[in-house]
Amino acid sequence: MIELDGRTGEGGGQLVRMACALAAVVGQPIRITNVRGNRGGARGGGLKAQHVSAIEWLAKATDASVTGLNIGSHTLEFEPRNKASALQSRSFKITAESPASSTMLIFQAVFPFLLFAGGETSSSSGDTPLPINLEILGGTNVSFSLSYEYLDQVLLPALEENFVGIRVDRELKSRGWSLGKSHHGHVILKIHPLPLGQPLRLRDPQLLSLNNASTPVVETVDITILAPTTMHASLSDALTKDLDELFPNIAINFKLIEESGSEARIYVLLVALSPLIQIQDQNKDNQESSSQNSAQTRRHRWGRDILTSTPKKPPPKKPKKGSGAAAPPSLSEKISSQVCKDLYEEVHTTGGVVDEHLQDQLVIFQALAEGVSSFPSISTSLEQRMEDLTVEDNNGKEKGKRMDQPPQLHKDNKKKTQGPFGEGSLHTTTARWVTNELLPGVTWYNDGRVCQGVGIRMENKE
Repeated sequence: MIELDGRTGEGGGQLVRMACALAAVVGQPIRITNVRGNRGGARGGGLKAQHVSAIEWLAKATDASVTGLNIGSHTLEFEPRNKASALQSRSFKITAESPASSTMLIFQAVFPFLLFAGGETSSSSGDTPLPINLEILGGTNVSFSLSYEYLDQVLLPALEENFVGIRVDRELKSRGWSLGKSHHGHVILKIHPLPLGQPLRLRDPQLLSLNNASTPVVETVDITILAPTTMHASLSDALTKDLDELFPNIAINFKLIEESGSEARIYVLLVALSPLIQIQDQNKDNQESSSQNSAQTRRHRWGRDILTSTPKKPPPKKPKKGSGAAAPPSLSEKISSQVCKDLYEEVHTTGGVVDEHLQDQLVIFQALAEGVSSFPSISTSLEQRMEDLTVEDNNGKEKGKRMDQPPQLHKDNKKKTQGPFGEGSLHTTTARWVTNELLPGVTWYNDGRVCQGVGIRMENKE
């Protein structure tokens, strides 16, 4: 049994979700102590309702022996018995105990297991696994969590475009908010698992780090506004003005404008998109490539969002005419200024190919996949990116730019440490540490920018 200290790195729920997800996929017993030990104050430590809901489902799916699975628990033991390939049912429903529990975080915890649950086929589908229908009831727009919109517009498109074999159909039936009157939201997802014996693969690994100059190019920004109707026009105007100033000559697309149902609920998501990039599918001759995902283009995506409420206290009075003082910014202007500057910082200051939140959410898939991958969130020179992905033989002689073999680099780039490591946010560095602990074959290079995944595959149902 592998023991993890829940205070390591970010020391929150991400560590718990990711550890249990990996344990379920590879059948590794784990013990987590000091669960969410770095979460003091109002957020508290120990398991929360959304962790319990996700781990309960994983425990049933894997016939796991579990101790400490209750809200507030600070020690958790999880010993899975069954492989993902043994999962027979194709329809599941997870209802979080609290309506404010994030459906998206529950999905993150169970999705890797479901991705490898391709043991059930039908006579008409041949070797293609039957899809898995998953309903999750809980919060869809929740503080300290990715939103349904971020999942739909950033995370899942990035996974589907970059990895062969990932396809998730999704539908938002109703919203659940952590702000205002609480009630369960409802999300329906259809997961198309990998066939038995097939690993997760990068679609075109070389594009991930080598196709951009040091400063990313943004072609379009998609805007989502969920707010009281009275704010729609002012938010739209403020966002258009700020984006025009920060990103000259880009296209602005209002993807969704929707009434939030309460002044306590204001949500804005901006997604910056690069121009379309043509993909040379490394696995285009594989049967699964054409049957599961036919995308032949991709984009870089950077998302930034804000979830807030209308202040309860009245706004300050506007200055009288002739006083010479400028009017204070409106709430819409404040929201727009913050989220637009955050997006600009993400794209042009850090200059990576993903935003910092997307980077940490991709780590588990990099580690599970076959081959080399790189999703830096911090700008690196073209020369550095090429060095990152250069393959050398054991004598240090360069053999060329190959993406189908692990990079054997001279420098001290192989990271096997006792704690988080590499570039990126604390969530990203913690995620890498968790993969190192649970997947002995995974290797990270060049300050965490490059991952040699383990190529997990499910061979049979037993």
